[in-house]
Amino acid sequence: MPDYDAVVIGSGPNGLSAAIELARNGAKVMVLEGHEEIGGGTRTAELTLPGFQHDYCSAVHPMGVLSPYWKALPLAEHGLEWVYSQASVAHPLDDEPAVMLYRSVEQTMANLGEDAAAWKKLVQPFVNRGEALLQDSLGPLSLPQNPLLLARFGLKAMRSAAGLARSKFQGDRAQALFAGCAGHSVLPLEMRFSAAIGLMFAVTGHMIDWPVAKGGSHSITKALASYFESLGGEIETGKWVQSLSELPSSKVVLFDTDPLQLASIADDSLPEGYRKRLRKYHYGPGAFKVDWALDGPIPWNDSQCRLASTVHVGGTLAEIAESEKAAWEGRISEKPFLILCQQSEFDKRSPQGQHTAYAYCHVPHGSEVDMTERIENQIERFASGFKDLILAKHKTSPDDFHRYNPNYLGGAITGGAAHFAQLFTRPVARMNPYTTPNRRLFICSAATPPGGGVHGMCGYHAAKTALKRI
Repeated sequence: MPDYDAVVIGSGPNGLSAAIELARNGAKVMVLEGHEEIGGGTRTAELTLPGFQHDYCSAVHPMGVLSPYWKALPLAEHGLEWVYSQASVAHPLDDEPAVMLYRSVEQTMANLGEDAAAWKKLVQPFVNRGEALLQDSLGPLSLPQNPLLLARFGLKAMRSAAGLARSKFQGDRAQALFAGCAGHSVLPLEMRFSAAIGLMFAVTGHMIDWPVAKGGSHSITKALASYFESLGGEIETGKWVQSLSELPSSKVVLFDTDPLQLASIADDSLPEGYRKRLRKYHYGPGAFKVDWALDGPIPWNDSQCRLASTVHVGGTLAEIAESEKAAWEGRISEKPFLILCQQSEFDKRSPQGQHTAYAYCHVPHGSEVDMTERIENQIERFASGFKDLILAKHKTSPDDFHRYNPNYLGGAITGGAAHFAQLFTRPVARMNPYTTPNRRLFICSAATPPGGGVHGMCGYHAAKTALKRI
């Protein structure tokens, strides 16, 4: 008899979610992690100075708290606590008040001027049925439970973010707010389907105030692991898997890895034609990130920005579009669009009176350019005196991201490009994207639908597939 029903390679949110779902259904499961500490993109550490806790990668988690799968798990009983901001997004602009994305649609409308009614018309139908929309969209391509709702969303989602924003809104404020949400897609805003991410993020901002995990993103990992172990699951760290021959015997193996690692580890257990297709997987732009230990809160020119867990720093739609296009085309933006997280505004992560923050921008795949000065200049543009508060900093280049997590090839932290060609067919086109030609091997990482984000849905769907083979 095999030692285990299933072995999961990788302990990120998807690997642990897959392991939990398998264990919940009676399977004997082992999780193997290369690092000495579990977590993948959800780890927290003192990256700058003692007493300053920084999130390595993910920081703010709207999809985590809204995840249809995680909502069904007793993670609160295992220590996970969400801390909510007073607004999801702040979007500073030059010489005028910041644009704010509040949970209340009406409160958000109040700072959009001439586009207030247009904003409500765009988002309200999906906010009203947000949970149903997430249930249908956070999975592989299949028959939806709410086809008319998903079709209505799809008609807008298939457009480019820039095109949708310019057709729906007349003023810079609403256009900029939507562009910032769409910037999470890591796609050129002129590309079709980039509107999907922008609209989804805008809707989630009205469903909940985007939260952070109390104590750091590693709290998510610890809660998932604690629940998994309570089901009888086993975790082994410090085990970098190079070959299937190194694994304990099992009925199935699930890979919480990128496609290249799947091809390498499985080797000739998979047909060469399939491995060739895996090697053609498109990762997209990378990320360059800076963490700071600060001697006070970020001094935003508009103090409203301190109400938000996430600040989109980049100015107008045109500026954001140019920055994202540059990263896609292999160019460096002098004024990069930033996704800035200020966790310590809502959760104690630093000594009294001091703060942590991080910001990252998208850069060409594998870029070696140090973006620190450009990033800090962008923040200083909207927060005069920011640089004077810096006590220490920690830089993470695309190559650093890849060394930290082998899934982040070229610094691609979202699991691969989310353009239409890979939206539902990731990592390759198959009737069931979680399967491989080898009936024992499955992939459960962000390289499968629904893609990047801390929500565990890739792992959940992969596990449901693997259970049929056990």
